[in-house]
Amino acid sequence: MLGAYDYEFPQRLIADRPAEPRDSSRLLILDRRANRRFHARFADLPAYLRPGDRLILNRTKVWPASLLGRKPTGGKAELLLLRELGPRRWTALSSDLKPGLRVELADGAFADVQGRNDAGEWECLFSPPDVRAWMRRHGRPPLPPYILKRRRQSPDSPDPDWDSERYQTVFAREDGSIAAPTAGLHFTLGLLERLRGAGVRLLEITLHVGHGTFQPITATDIHSHRMKSEWYRIEASVIDEIETCRAQGARVVAVGTTATRALETAAQTGAREGWSDLYICPGHRFRHIDALITNFHLPRSTPLVLASAFAGREAVLDAYREAISKEYRLYSYGDAMLLL
Repeated sequence: MLGAYDYEFPQRLIADRPAEPRDSSRLLILDRRANRRFHARFADLPAYLRPGDRLILNRTKVWPASLLGRKPTGGKAELLLLRELGPRRWTALSSDLKPGLRVELADGAFADVQGRNDAGEWECLFSPPDVRAWMRRHGRPPLPPYILKRRRQSPDSPDPDWDSERYQTVFAREDGSIAAPTAGLHFTLGLLERLRGAGVRLLEITLHVGHGTFQPITATDIHSHRMKSEWYRIEASVIDEIETCRAQGARVVAVGTTATRALETAAQTGAREGWSDLYICPGHRFRHIDALITNFHLPRSTPLVLASAFAGREAVLDAYREAISKEYRLYSYGDAMLLL
C-alpha cells in the first residue's frame, strides 16, 4: 500500500543547498544483512568499499532546461524542456498554456505552443535555429520545487547562478537531464582519486533523468505505478567489468537510483542502449547491483520504493527515522545513505 511509504519529518531538514565541500555531507551506512546502522561522513566512503569493487557513476549532465518567458497577456510563463523531437521542436512542461500561444523568451526568441501530446507534455516550436546553444546562454538548472520553496522562506538564499555548478556532479559530461543524479553530488575529484587509490574501479554509464523519476505515485497499490521512459546507454566494457567483478567475488556499487535502473534494465532486456521505463518495487530481483548509494527521498516516491525494494521497507524507513532524529539533511541537496 502506498501509505506504507510515508514518514514524518520537520521541514527545516529539507536542504536548500549542498554541503561544502561536497564530501563533507553525512553518510548513513545500512548493513542490510546484519540490520546494523553506522554514521560517517561521505569522505569516509573508501573505508566501506573493498579493492576490486566496481563503483558505477551516472555521467549525465543537467542542462539548463528551465526557461522563463512572457505570455501575450504579460503574465509569466516557465517552460521545462524535456525532449527534442526534431529541428527547433521540443516537448515541454508548463502550466496554463494553450495551443496557438506564443511565449516570448530572452534575446528576442519565442516558442509557439502547437499542442499537447498523450503524456500531457506541450509540443513547442522554437525560433532559435540551435535551441541547445540558446538554452546554454539563457536557461537555468531546473531545481526541484521544494528547494525553491525553502529558499523563498530563507533570508540568505544563494545566488541562482550558483546552482549551475553545484547542481551538477564533478563527472557530468553528457547533456540530457532535467535533474541531477543526486547521489553523485557528494563526490569530489579528490575523493574519486582516493577511491582509485584504494583499488575501487570507477565505471561510467548514462541515464538522462527525466520528470518520470519524480512523478509522484498516485495508485494505492504501488505495483500499479508506471514510469515514463528515460534514455540510457551502457558500454560493453562496463558489462564486461561487471561480469569480471562477479567472478572475482567483488561488489557492484551503484551510485544512485538512476544508475541502478539503467543497470537493471540492461540485465532484464539485454539491451545496452535505449529507453527504460523500468519501475523497481518490492518483488524485483536485483541482478546487477550489490550495494547502493542514494540520498534520502520524498515520501511516496519511486526512488524511496526502489531503495526499499533493495534493502527492505522497514529497514529503510527505520534508517530514515534515525537519520531524522539526528537531523540529517534531506532530498536532492541533502545527505546520503550507503546500503550494503
